[in-house]
Amino acid sequence: MSLRPPARFSAATLAETMQGALDYEIAAEKASSLGRAGDAVAQALARLRALDGASPERSVMLREAAHAVWAYFIQRELCGLRRHDDAIREYGIPREVLVRLGAG
Repeated sequence: MSLRPPARFSAATLAETMQGALDYEIAAEKASSLGRAGDAVAQALARLRALDGASPERSVMLREAAHAVWAYFIQRELCGLRRHDDAIREYGIPREVLVRLGAG
């Protein structure tokens, strides 16, 4: 007489469970990374807005803001979010930053 393990312990079910857990972890990491990139955009734009229009540091802050927005857009695209109109509106990304990305 041979014994079989219950169906819930079969190799196929175990593989599906492991793949589901891995997919969940990957999705969580994507979301976390997108959140950090969004925080970087918000901070860079706040620093840019705090400067006077004639400040010599403005060009440096403008470059930093453009880099943060670029990184955020890339992360959004990696998460499957191809359109950035909502993000531009939500963060209030100025046109001068978008022009540096070639999106203006």
